Amino acid sequence: MKNKITLVFFFTILFSFAQESDSSAVVYKKRVLESTEIDFLVSYYKQDGIHSAVSGGIGSENLTDLASNIVVAMPMNEDDVLTIDVGISAYTSASSSNINPFNASGASSGDDDDRPPFAGPTGTPWQASSGASASDVYASVVANYSHSSDDRNFIWSADVAFSNEYDYTSIGFGGGISRLFNDKNSEISIKGNVYLDQWRPIYPTELSEFSKYGIDFQNNGYFNGITVLDQNGLASTSYLPSDFTKWNGTNRNSYSASFGFSQIATKKMQFSLFFDLLSQQGMLSTPYQRVYFADKANYYIGDPQYISVYTTPQNQGVYQLADDIERLPNTRFKVPFGARLNYYLNERVTVRTYYRYYWDNWGVTANTVSIELPVKVTDKFTIYPSYRYYTQDKAKYFAPFETHLSTEKYYTSDYDLSTFNANQYGFGVSYTDIFTSLKILKFGLKNLDLRFSHYNRNDGLKANIITFGVKFVEQ
Repeated sequence: MKNKITLVFFFTILFSFAQESDSSAVVYKKRVLESTEIDFLVSYYKQDGIHSAVSGGIGSENLTDLASNIVVAMPMNEDDVLTIDVGISAYTSASSSNINPFNASGASSGDDDDRPPFAGPTGTPWQASSGASASDVYASVVANYSHSSDDRNFIWSADVAFSNEYDYTSIGFGGGISRLFNDKNSEISIKGNVYLDQWRPIYPTELSEFSKYGIDFQNNGYFNGITVLDQNGLASTSYLPSDFTKWNGTNRNSYSASFGFSQIATKKMQFSLFFDLLSQQGMLSTPYQRVYFADKANYYIGDPQYISVYTTPQNQGVYQLADDIERLPNTRFKVPFGARLNYYLNERVTVRTYYRYYWDNWGVTANTVSIELPVKVTDKFTIYPSYRYYTQDKAKYFAPFETHLSTEKYYTSDYDLSTFNANQYGFGVSYTDIFTSLKILKFGLKNLDLRFSHYNRNDGLKANIITFGVKFVEQ
């Protein structure tokens, strides 16, 4: 009830401000956006690590992603702007390739002995499989429409979004309002969004086959004629993932409300505060992430010589069959809040700082601190050194590879939900020409931006990302 009263209070203030704004007499209106602007963005991301969630918390996390976006902002009249953001991303992933880790060609027993190649399907969490899940394409489109009052002190906006990839589709919509006051030195904003998502679940091969054929699955389908091994490398017919059942519902709905306040405190200092409420419902587990139980026997497919080194990169040809998939609650509530502080040291150097605290009802808490120091080298060139530190406490449902018990209700071995800390170092260069002297057809070049970041997590995950952006303005 208290939250509802707070919301009503905020909206009452904002709409009263809006009415005051609309009643003001304005002789001249400058257009919110003078002309069409086009942004081209491209990024390349590469990571590697040793805790694949698809393989139950061990194995290669090698991933590469090439993404691009085109953002077009168009003035519809003096007050309204329509922005369209179209993105496409293509990635390859060693981790997700192992949804089906088994190849049909067999693998060499190694170069250090004279044994013949192993004749049978093999797989390993330390190498990528050649299956269909090894790569995918993600596409998205977002449309935003905003309207500003005559005195530019009140703004409302609405947006719709759609994205799709092989096993997931998302539809979203939302809107927000902002009110500027105190001679535009202060701003209050509220924004809400809803995302209605739909999984098309893909399950690990062994569990998918079990769901099709039941207890006789080793004599049917993929497993027909394939030898399953026990921990000692001996043939066995005892593997039975009886804990596994398919998900009944495949929806995932997300709801968010964001509250913000920004203030120009002095000629050199500006700060902002934000507070978000996020709620998720539905299928919040990832259906192809395996879990292995400590109180269950182990079973494998592949070359038995590698069972003894299964959890190391020396394993080149055997894969452990899952006991179940990740199981997490079907609700999650998140509360991040934080602040930004920008301080202009002089005409050359600015300090931008950021802090965020995060809490959710799964037990995850996190702190993020970052600093960026834009240095204006010339009138057109600016460099951006930056640093970000992140620390997180684990979810209460997380445990490493093969340490969960089958008696538990919820379990995951996804290290994104573990305890860890991370450092990110970045550097960027920006070129800005307010006069757009370089022209292509009827568009002038306004900005070029190139940035590089290195990310290092203490659980072994490392990543690099390069981003490049260019902005054109219609002349």
